[in-house]
Amino acid sequence: MTRFYSMRTWQALLLLGVLETLCIGVGMGVPVFAILLGFPVGWWLARRHAPDGRVTRAVLRRVWTGALVPASMTLAFMLVIWAPKFSLLSEPGFDAAEWGIPLVLYTSRASFFGWMGLMIVVSPSLQLLATVFGAYATLLVRAPE
Repeated sequence: MTRFYSMRTWQALLLLGVLETLCIGVGMGVPVFAILLGFPVGWWLARRHAPDGRVTRAVLRRVWTGALVPASMTLAFMLVIWAPKFSLLSEPGFDAAEWGIPLVLYTSRASFFGWMGLMIVVSPSLQLLATVFGAYATLLVRAPE
């Protein structure tokens, strides 16, 4: 078992956890690199669960559950990083612009909620989509005629 995609499950989860931590840390709490990590993770999942390129319902199910793992890791990281910031709303005179949140919506409070939704909900969803797309593209290329 010398191939990278044939490692044990605990080794894969440990490596994925380290990569997720590194990607979120490099992005300083904004998971852009964690989202991009979804593409090679999808490739790896497709290679691991369908080494011959044959696509079955069981392969698709395993790829889907495998894609949920990094997305749930990102969700957990985002909850740890960003959810405590909701306490800022109780401070009188809180202004999201002073805190560094981009004011893309009409008011400071709406921009704050938009930013939190983007970080906590949208980012893990995008990582899930990137992982599934990476796996789908790999299975599409490798599928026998």
